[in-house]
Amino acid sequence: MEQKTMLGVIGGTGLYEMEGLSAVREVEVDTPFGEPSGPFVTGSLDGVELVFLPRHGKGHRLLPSEVNNRANIFGMKKLGVGRILSVSAVGSLKEEIEPGHVVLPDQFIDRTYRRPSTFFGDGIVAHVQFADPLCNDLRAVVAEAAGTEDIQVHGRGTYVCMEGPQFSTRAESALHRSWGADIIGMTNLQEAKLAREAEICFATIAMATDYDCWNEAAGDVDIEEVIAVLQKNADVAKRIIRGTLERLSPERACPCATALSIAIVTDRSLIPEAARQRLAPLVDKYL
Repeated sequence: MEQKTMLGVIGGTGLYEMEGLSAVREVEVDTPFGEPSGPFVTGSLDGVELVFLPRHGKGHRLLPSEVNNRANIFGMKKLGVGRILSVSAVGSLKEEIEPGHVVLPDQFIDRTYRRPSTFFGDGIVAHVQFADPLCNDLRAVVAEAAGTEDIQVHGRGTYVCMEGPQFSTRAESALHRSWGADIIGMTNLQEAKLAREAEICFATIAMATDYDCWNEAAGDVDIEEVIAVLQKNADVAKRIIRGTLERLSPERACPCATALSIAIVTDRSLIPEAARQRLAPLVDKYL
């Protein structure tokens, strides 16, 4: 049975562990989609159950395109996670979003092309609503927690998710700015899509590290500078996570919790037994 207050945290570049966890243990989770990025670290933080996973694996071994998002999110679901906070490094596409600022995006633009982004297929079809790709209820709680920190927080924004691992060309950066996008990263969109299919609330804490390459006065993206900014702000991210935990309601009243209720369109009598078993943690209550 799902633990309603359980929070999952996916750590990006610069955030590989969570201090302060008690009753810590590492859990290996088998999934029908292969291996997750590594063992899930479970524990209690201020009395609330938490599951932590470094997105790029221990020692940062996985490219953004190599991260097995389906296994990561499916594993979170099997462990009883109902909400996920994703912490990510991003480039800024706006002058007013300076390196070191925090952005809580509310929209995505997909510029990836190599990544599986659904659990469905092979005999079962579902189309979840994704107009609002991040959970507004969870975003509001994160915004409240972030507002107590001595850091500039942007409460909304559009996140362009690119394939990578190379950073943008100047022409691409100019294109993304012309679309009105605010930040650019390489990881969060598939996580959000899969979390919605798994009926998990999802929100992003995006840490701006640079100005992409459109702002030539600020210089081009330098990975060493990116890491330096992230290390400086890692403690801020952890405090935001802790503050979010303190403010979470035990219950979820958002549409995320029932995202599959009208999404599965396949005739139930024609769904293969293998598909039912593969997706049991997601679909059992509807089939």
